[in-house]
Amino acid sequence: MKRSRLSLIALAGAAALVLSACSSSGDGAGSGSGGTGSGGGDDANPAVVSNPSFEAGTTMEKLSKAGKITVGVKFDQPLFGEKGLKGEEGFDVEIAKIIAGQLGIAADKIDWKEAVSANREPFIENGEVDIIVATYTINDKRKEVIDFAGPYYIAGQSLLVKADNNEIKSEKDIVGKPVCSVTGSTPAENLAKLGAETVLTDTYSNCLEPLRSGKVVAVSTDNVILAGLAAKNEGEFKLAGDLFTEEPYGIGLKKGDTAFKDFINKTLEDSYTDGAYKKAWDKTAGTILKFVDGPAITE
Repeated sequence: MKRSRLSLIALAGAAALVLSACSSSGDGAGSGSGGTGSGGGDDANPAVVSNPSFEAGTTMEKLSKAGKITVGVKFDQPLFGEKGLKGEEGFDVEIAKIIAGQLGIAADKIDWKEAVSANREPFIENGEVDIIVATYTINDKRKEVIDFAGPYYIAGQSLLVKADNNEIKSEKDIVGKPVCSVTGSTPAENLAKLGAETVLTDTYSNCLEPLRSGKVVAVSTDNVILAGLAAKNEGEFKLAGDLFTEEPYGIGLKKGDTAFKDFINKTLEDSYTDGAYKKAWDKTAGTILKFVDGPAITE
């Protein structure tokens, strides 16, 4: 399925937004979005379609009849996926709720499973989750074993450094230097290609202590993740330089399930036009970052 309009997400604009985010307060956490489709919605959760009908034998029918869905999300990434006092919060979480709602599944019937970068494909292949919405960059290597719907957001890789570090101004300044990222992630692969000395861990939050202690000179991943970490630790860190990649976030699902992928893409498209996508953003990442309309769906 292709979306005819052009993406409205510009990397240059995103860079400016993230740089301004570092001086903003708040943790970026939140939950809720507006309604999508029929059925009632409120400020807490997206609308849930009443008694939806799907073709027999499809994943949509199976999930709708079961009345539950298992979703892989990040638990440690402010703004997009974080486990807070009220449960799972963030933009990815709200996107998953919108999809579940179109299946007739209420938010409290979603089984949230922590997904880290290294386990996302195995979770999908082994059937441990139905979908993964976890700052999941679409790339050809991953598409060999799973399928993606989307993209629903375009991010870009950047650098997080200590607030008093004025030496690192771009990705050129990390060549040969220790930089922390996450095992199995696209940013880690990009760092290796750049010639940085990669220091790998399982979650981006675990990169902050090595950055504080000076064991690494920077943390590198997508700009929105770094903006969340900077906002969560106000005054300690800042973003350095411009974005140096384009990272389209997709929703991971079982390879070959075209009907389910098309359903998710249609749900995303509808959310762009009916306001649910923007409400999801405003409640979560929008507390730090300016809203930019959803990108063109190409998968």
